[in-house]
Amino acid sequence: MAIVKSKLLKQLADNYPNFLKKDLEKSINILLKEIKLALKKGENVELRDFGTWSLNLQKARISRNPRTGEKLETPEKKKIRFKISKKLFKKINNNE
Repeated sequence: MAIVKSKLLKQLADNYPNFLKKDLEKSINILLKEIKLALKKGENVELRDFGTWSLNLQKARISRNPRTGEKLETPEKKKIRFKISKKLFKKINNNE
């Protein structure tokens, strides 16, 4: 099950009752905004012991519609790639 921003905010508020909920929400929004801005500029984003976001350029290509077999031109586009850190990978897989 995926965690949504509202559940993350509630969990943070429960774990850190000394912080105001609106301050936690503002912090989450700032963090996500900065990640988006950096990726938009073409920069990589690294959170130590968590992972790295980077952009990959997918070249334009000729693809086809599987239903009709019709050829289509797929334009060039940017894709976001996330790579998990080794430390987090080990923690998730209980290899630590």
